[in-house]
Amino acid sequence: MEGVSDAAAQFDALRPRLMRVAYRMLGSVADAEDVVQDAWLRWADTDREAVRVPEAFLRRVVTRLCLDQLKSARVRREEYIGPWLPEPVVEAEEVEDVTLPLMLALERLSPLERAAFLLHDVFGESFDDVAESLGRDAAACRQLASRAREHVRAEKPRFPVEREHGLEIAQAFFAATRGEIGVLGAMLADDVSLYSDGGGKRPAAARIMLGSDEVTRTYAAIKRLLQGRFGELIRFAWINGLPGFVTREADGVLQTTALLIDGGRIKAIYVMRNPDKLRHLEGALH
Repeated sequence: MEGVSDAAAQFDALRPRLMRVAYRMLGSVADAEDVVQDAWLRWADTDREAVRVPEAFLRRVVTRLCLDQLKSARVRREEYIGPWLPEPVVEAEEVEDVTLPLMLALERLSPLERAAFLLHDVFGESFDDVAESLGRDAAACRQLASRAREHVRAEKPRFPVEREHGLEIAQAFFAATRGEIGVLGAMLADDVSLYSDGGGKRPAAARIMLGSDEVTRTYAAIKRLLQGRFGELIRFAWINGLPGFVTREADGVLQTTALLIDGGRIKAIYVMRNPDKLRHLEGALH
């Protein structure tokens, strides 16, 4: 019995790091939790005395489980209604090392490219360790990561926004969507894009809205439709590494809005409305 409790204590100490790997691979908190739980069951049945570095061993287990998940996830994404966004992670501080735009860029990679990039470029593993996790040789893993890097390079912010400035813009955006829509237009980059993920469960745009004119018209239409029944602000926060806010809408369901800011203008707006992807936030925001 003592062996099991020791194994549990060792695993629980590593659980947050394993969740970080799984979430960044899968873009789903619920799926990441399932993978980490599966890793725990395997850890409990492992000859732990033969494991020299538990963290490396468990990260390898989690990575392989995620790769299996991603094969079925691709099919689900193809059937998804409207734009797909990862489940939001809400933090009081700016701690996210993989921002929402970068997670969307990772979606365009093959599972192996995504794993090689995350393990090496984000988590700092050597290519020899990455090779052991992926069952490829180090040279192949170096090539996978290099291809991934080319794809995601454009998604790295040129000028990361300072924390206070980012939250100020989020507050101004929040006020503008409920007040003078003309003010909103002045805050947007010309090529701004609006992603709204309802997953077919709640009303949301069926495609990505592009350009400041279209985005402004969309918010004007939403304002007319709501007729003053705006959602209640829960808090301003960092959402997947971007400034934004959480609201409880008129239908009682949470909603997150995250803003990508570039050069002082809002370059992209990410609105999560799918209740299935917001369930994990209930209770965590009080």
